[in-house]
Amino acid sequence: MDQLLVALDVDTADEARALAGKLRGVVGGFKIGSRLFTGEGPAIVSELASRGDRVFLDLKFHDIPNTVAGAVAAATRIGAWMINVHAAGGSAMMRAAAEAAHTEAARMSRPAPVLIAVTVLTSLDDSVLPEIGVQGRLPDHVERLALLAKASGLDGVVASPQEIRAVRARCGTDFAIVTPGIRGGDDARQDQRRTMSADEALAAGATFLVVGRPILAAPDPRAAAERIAALCRTSPA
Repeated sequence: MDQLLVALDVDTADEARALAGKLRGVVGGFKIGSRLFTGEGPAIVSELASRGDRVFLDLKFHDIPNTVAGAVAAATRIGAWMINVHAAGGSAMMRAAAEAAHTEAARMSRPAPVLIAVTVLTSLDDSVLPEIGVQGRLPDHVERLALLAKASGLDGVVASPQEIRAVRARCGTDFAIVTPGIRGGDDARQDQRRTMSADEALAAGATFLVVGRPILAAPDPRAAAERIAALCRTSPA
């Protein structure tokens, strides 16, 4: 199921390798975030990529344009298939990131990575936005950032399930929407507030789904991934 990306939210490369080994052939790729990357560094990205795995490097770059451009070029060199930045970094930063991704990929004679922008974290809701200086409704802010990302030359955005339809309507069918906050499994911990089931998210127009705890915390992660993949196949999307 190519649209299903599993978050390797573990501490060590050994744990990541074991999970990848169990899930390879069932899922479409693996997300490596700050937890695993901080502990193990770029080697685990390169290792999985060299095995043919699609690796979404989820480090949410957010800095001055030159610094982000350098980081995106480095991520491209180590084989990341998908990379994200924060849309709140602005158009100049996103344009620099896109140029760096394409330039580095061309230099290495490989396809450019899918470059996407984070809009609003799924742990936030309308009640939190004023704390960070954002006025207005959360869905409107997500739409504004998505349009800015598209105008800046990015391939898509990260958006919660609840904003998929609006982003799809505003940004078109060729704009990738990567969606975390997918419900499933028996894990009671829930720090993502804007959620949806996998089939609902795909029906709404998501391009890729990122699933972590519902698979990682399951007694049998491969069986859990197969159940979610089967659910996705029934989606009308």
